[in-house]
Amino acid sequence: MAIFATHNIGVLIFGLLGNITSFVVFLAPVPTFLRVFRKKSTEGFQSVPYLVALFSGMMWLYYASLKTDETLLITINSFGCVIETIYIAIYITYAPKQARDTTTVELWGFCLILLLSHFLTKGPNRIKVLGWLNVSIAVSVFAAPLSIIRVVIRTKSVEFMPFPLSFFLTLSAVMWLFYGIFLKDIYVALPNILGFIFGVLQMILYVVFKNSKTVIEEQKLPEHKAAQVDEKLSSTGVTAEVQIICATEEAASNIDENGTVHHNSHGHVTNHHHEKSMEDCLKIEGPPALICEV
Repeated sequence: MAIFATHNIGVLIFGLLGNITSFVVFLAPVPTFLRVFRKKSTEGFQSVPYLVALFSGMMWLYYASLKTDETLLITINSFGCVIETIYIAIYITYAPKQARDTTTVELWGFCLILLLSHFLTKGPNRIKVLGWLNVSIAVSVFAAPLSIIRVVIRTKSVEFMPFPLSFFLTLSAVMWLFYGIFLKDIYVALPNILGFIFGVLQMILYVVFKNSKTVIEEQKLPEHKAAQVDEKLSSTGVTAEVQIICATEEAASNIDENGTVHHNSHGHVTNHHHEKSMEDCLKIEGPPALICEV
């Protein structure tokens, strides 16, 4: 087979491992879109993470097709383009009109950039332009979790940052980093150094705060502030489910794993489960993070 034609065993091993880990990462949003399909609603999710992932996949696919011995980049990014197209199609089907129109415009914008990179460059210069464009895209995506890292540090809650996804993103970055090193391709290796650093940082924060349970009084987080947090989470594409608890410090000790204890104005205790409305417990949700793999 062509993918085994390489004489560098390191390229083969890390390329195959990179394909496996990236495959897992690309499938991470499946539960989100199954929920969208069942509810016939995008629930305020943003399409940007999936558009960027599709754009990144197309750019890496084009870059790899211009080079030799890049078959393993072609395989994973071909799959990535297909799965991201499916995600975006589902999103456009069930999104509100304004979000649907915005997504369509952004999609055509990314396609225009791809076409310009083809028609405005030639020969070896085209590979360099595509390479640095891919580095820029990957760096911006890997840097996106910085906003979530700030939220985790501020709230001391890792509900914003699921460990399995952080682990696979870090593992994937390591595989592609060594793939780029063995292949002597700086455009592949360089952004994954940053991906590895941010991935390790996320896992360290998870270990530090995994046993913390932060209680936030409702009056300290007005509705417009909650909306800002919701927008920040959605823009980075990270799964989050946060209960903003309307409880006093004294009541916090009565919170169990099944529900959230509330005090009303008369001092009575009311137990609200997670299925209750947003008027009782503010629930912030966003789609799973998706890092564009190379």
